[in-house]
Amino acid sequence: MKVAVVGATGMVGEVMLKVLAERNFPITELLLVASERSVGKKMTYKGNEYSIIGLADAVAAKPEIAIFSAGGDTSTEWAPKFAAVGTTVIDNSSAWRMDPTKKLVVPEINASELTKEDKIIANPNCSTIQLVMVLAPLHTKYKMKRVVISTYQSVSGTGVKAVQQLENEIAGVKGEMAYPYPIGRNALPHCDVFLENGYTKEEMKLAREPQKIFNDKTFSVTATAVRIPTAGGHSESVNIEFENDFELAEVRKMLSETPGVILQDNPATNTYPMPIYAHDKDDVFVGRIRRDETQRNTLNLWIVADNLRKGAATNAVQIGEYLVANDLV
Repeated sequence: MKVAVVGATGMVGEVMLKVLAERNFPITELLLVASERSVGKKMTYKGNEYSIIGLADAVAAKPEIAIFSAGGDTSTEWAPKFAAVGTTVIDNSSAWRMDPTKKLVVPEINASELTKEDKIIANPNCSTIQLVMVLAPLHTKYKMKRVVISTYQSVSGTGVKAVQQLENEIAGVKGEMAYPYPIGRNALPHCDVFLENGYTKEEMKLAREPQKIFNDKTFSVTATAVRIPTAGGHSESVNIEFENDFELAEVRKMLSETPGVILQDNPATNTYPMPIYAHDKDDVFVGRIRRDETQRNTLNLWIVADNLRKGAATNAVQIGEYLVANDLV
């Protein structure tokens, strides 16, 4: 199994390599791929040193799987070139997510839709992944009508430059700014760029991607995405209106039995999800489960996950694991 990691030197790329090693992904030959300025640099994987190669050399090597985390422009240009030589691309950018010809996959929910013909597979947005992991069993049981979500997103979702800005502010050092304002002691209602409708791209991803993953447009999602000064982990306050009523005990039991979801929901012991607990873990954590007392058949809950792992790297690797296990590459 020849595997290429495209964007290996980036923040998500490094986590990707960590997850591949931890999960013992069956790699016989590893290609670490990055931009021309990184070609020739060395990286270590499982104790072995590898030289970074360029994209053209990686295509020529015809890997079975290429996991991309190198930005939308790179994916738009290069994913089809890999696919043309028979490589299955798992892409972590937004480039292919809403393309009607490409699958948008969270393995626990819709990996069964994948076939050998799917040569470019889209990894959903980090905030979407943790959201749908919790919504999936609830939607099956009670049928969602409307979801209102507010996010509290880590600076790591923006990248290295944003993490450095936060660290500089904590240390009292002036440096390069990833955001138009300070992020320390602040909250920016501004994730990604603003669109003509007044929403940001991040908010519209949250509105559209769940419908595609569930292959269902009978429910709607509206979102407000906020950047907060945490170094890792995204949190979400979620209000869900269902067609059918529910019992809180049944909701808790269902979520506690959902693979990949951990229930942390005991106010009496101050037990609830927080980014500090989710750090470096692959599970999605859910708590603060309570009935919305202002409206029928409506539930409030709080979701937290490590945005670089299940929100990006781990989900992509799980897609790869499914492809290998089911002989789809």
